[in-house]
Amino acid sequence: MDTRKLKYFLAVVDHGGFSRAAEHLLIAQPSLSQTIAGLEKELGVPLFHRIGRRAVLSEAGRELVGPARVVMRDLDAAQSAVQALLGVRSGRLDIITMPSPGIEPLTSMIAEYTQAHPSVRLNVSAAFTPEEVIESVRSGSTEIGLAGSPTPIRVPGVQVLELERQPLILIVNPRADTFGPASGIQREDLGGHRLIASQRGSLMRWLVDDALARGVNTEIVVEVAHRTSILPLVLAGVGHAVMPASWAPLAHTSGLRTLLIEPVSHLDVAVLSRKEDLTPAARAFLSVAEQHAAARGPHNHAREPDQ
Repeated sequence: MDTRKLKYFLAVVDHGGFSRAAEHLLIAQPSLSQTIAGLEKELGVPLFHRIGRRAVLSEAGRELVGPARVVMRDLDAAQSAVQALLGVRSGRLDIITMPSPGIEPLTSMIAEYTQAHPSVRLNVSAAFTPEEVIESVRSGSTEIGLAGSPTPIRVPGVQVLELERQPLILIVNPRADTFGPASGIQREDLGGHRLIASQRGSLMRWLVDDALARGVNTEIVVEVAHRTSILPLVLAGVGHAVMPASWAPLAHTSGLRTLLIEPVSHLDVAVLSRKEDLTPAARAFLSVAEQHAAARGPHNHAREPDQ
């Protein structure tokens, strides 16, 4: 098995099909198909199911994605090590993030990272649970993961760098702002208000469900899976939204008010990575993350994986 075949395989995965992958690779589609067929023959299993014009990963194909990325990263690392002698910095860094950490602190860290390493291309994919982030990092599909959880994450085999703790806030619907001039509210103050809620499983939804369980007379008017819809819905007057403080700057830029919800609940945000075999691009990103963590206070530190 040669790296060219793995490169072509990952191109089909990343571009969603043979046609777009061939365009990206600047080769004819029949040549790409022939290469993938050769890889499948070599492995003895189909890697894709052909459904019309679509190519859907088989179970074996899904298992190959992580190891293939590791091989290609190792090749990039070797090339980067040689290029570094000539003062060249290049490569690709695969990151996976949950929505709120993907707004902050990821934005600030990427801004700093790309300024220092402008030739490295970042590929940021989405996850909605810490478990998705952990599995992606463990499998090698991505090198760096950002996750938020109600408690600090500890995972065997994965190094965790705690970045910051984000308190939960209320993004206020301007058409139903009856909270007065205070900068914070009690959970009981949500009574009588309509809320836009995340799906179950998130800390934000837990706070809303906890208030309901305690008899607070609030109403969930919309349940949202894609959190990019939340600010537009608040701006449209649909309801208030409980979110981590990472959303506050964007809310304020949009002209919305935010209030701290007391007693305060925090989202613990961390960077996850494998302990060993990271590319130079990933190690450089972790250096940026460590600087970010240090600037946020002494409670941030790297956790060694449980043995």
